[in-house]
Amino acid sequence: MTQEITTTQKVAIVTGGGSGLGYAIAQKLVQENVKTIIIGRDAQKLQNAKEAFGDNCFTVSFDLSNLSGIPALVQELAKEHGTLDILVNNAGINQKKPLTEVTDEDFQQIIQTNLTAVFALSREVAKIMIAQGSGSIINISSMAAQYGIPKVVSYSAAKTGVEGMTRAMAVDLSPLGIRVNCVAPGFIETDMSAKALNNDPERKNKVLSRTPMGKLGKPSDVAEAVYFFASDASGYITGTVLPVDGGNSIGF
Repeated sequence: MTQEITTTQKVAIVTGGGSGLGYAIAQKLVQENVKTIIIGRDAQKLQNAKEAFGDNCFTVSFDLSNLSGIPALVQELAKEHGTLDILVNNAGINQKKPLTEVTDEDFQQIIQTNLTAVFALSREVAKIMIAQGSGSIINISSMAAQYGIPKVVSYSAAKTGVEGMTRAMAVDLSPLGIRVNCVAPGFIETDMSAKALNNDPERKNKVLSRTPMGKLGKPSDVAEAVYFFASDASGYITGTVLPVDGGNSIGF
């Protein structure tokens, strides 16, 4: 009779895990038997996700723009769950405004949530991962970091920063056993994006015409890419930005 080898269950944090891409990512991790902690601002969305995902899902209601609260939050999660193996920095906010109408406060708000909070959370989780000698951090970028998109200057700046930070973090952390990668979704069919594109046929046609695969992606497409980076299947990959975009970033 062969003896089964038991492996310790991995623990993941997914920010913005209550809806959209974060929901799909958390769902995939839970399905793969990863203990998944979803962090978000909307307690009701988090609760709905937990009810859908079951006992492998844990929720934390927290606003990541509260930078000073992040170190204590991470310590508490590490103590409660014993390990932190995977961090998915997915939470973000967007704002569409002509460049000349973006105030300093607007710009700083987007940078704080989409870039500074990603750094602060990664830094604290990295301390836990360094102590255990392993981990995988996955950042979520955007097509806004691949080429110019109108009326999203602060979002573009933040996401471009995320891609640069991915490479810098990978150089610092990979010698310590922690891989850092980034997924850059193209136009993905979420409730929000589908509604926006369906209300703007001209924009929808433009999106599809420059996407060689000729269709929008599904949230599960992004989730599969994130899981690849979270798993041992990508054990020799670090510092990369992977577009999951149907070819949109190289389309014409």
